[in-house]
Amino acid sequence: MAGASALKRRGKERTRLDTAADTIERRQIEAAQRDPACFAELYEANFERVYAFILRRVGDRDQAQDLTADVFHKAIESIERFEWRSVPFVVWLFKIAANAIADRGRGFKRLEKLKRSIVELEHSRTEDLAEAEYRARLFKLVEELPADQRRVVTMRFAKEQSTAEIAKAIGRSEGAVKQLQFRGLQALRAMVGER
Repeated sequence: MAGASALKRRGKERTRLDTAADTIERRQIEAAQRDPACFAELYEANFERVYAFILRRVGDRDQAQDLTADVFHKAIESIERFEWRSVPFVVWLFKIAANAIADRGRGFKRLEKLKRSIVELEHSRTEDLAEAEYRARLFKLVEELPADQRRVVTMRFAKEQSTAEIAKAIGRSEGAVKQLQFRGLQALRAMVGER
């Protein structure tokens, strides 16, 4: 029986202490709502808890410091909208912190996606440039082929005509066109290999 009454007394004392702490915190909030300079007390009282909350979630000290600064900046900007609901002030700060972490995560994902896009674009441009340079070099080499081979290779690959169409246009058999194409491509391979 004596143990039960002692627990009951401690519970009442704790309730009185919580009520006193709530009253102090509530007065600090009201003072900060009237004068933002009074926010310093709330900052000092809650900084370590907010920082620890953020650090546990992001795992990086620099990010945690930046986010903690953002949280208190947002809190001081919107302190006048804060309504006391008998919940510790730090809970409101944790909510701001959770939103800031989520926003940073979305921003980080967008930034990573943008970085990947830029790398892909640069890679694509490099490939496109290399492809264009290669094609320009081939066109120059085609100009060095004998006239019949140059004409067949140009009609076949630049104009994308069929062997039958080329044969009809130049007045030769399809076999002769294939032979000219084969010799022209062999000559181009040899020229590319030399240079």
